[in-house]
Amino acid sequence: QVQLVESGGGLVQPGGSLRLSCAASGIIFSFYDVGWYRQAPGQQRELVATMSSVGRTNYADSVKGRFTISSDNINNMVYLQMNSLKPEDTAVYYCNAERLVIRHNYWGQGTQVTVSS
Repeated sequence: QVQLVESGGGLVQPGGSLRLSCAASGIIFSFYDVGWYRQAPGQQRELVATMSSVGRTNYADSVKGRFTISSDNINNMVYLQMNSLKPEDTAVYYCNAERLVIRHNYWGQGTQVTVSS
């Protein structure tokens, strides 16, 4: 059974930093396109950052230069380093792993990030 588990969320002041982690069981991240998405109250889920299986990254314009997606293939982890956080970054952040060729798409349960003074 595939499971993605996010951690690292919490309350942080504007300008602060957090690092989100996503651990996978049942799949090997390096075979998948992975990503982080977020959903604020009353809003649709939106893309934050993605990394293809060959390491190509893509970021939402709103987080470019502040957030960095990375992976640790040895430990089968994906990370999202978030710097210079803003109140508008407040949302539930979800980890995603997708492999279109075999129609696999998996989501974690989400971790809350709140940016507030």
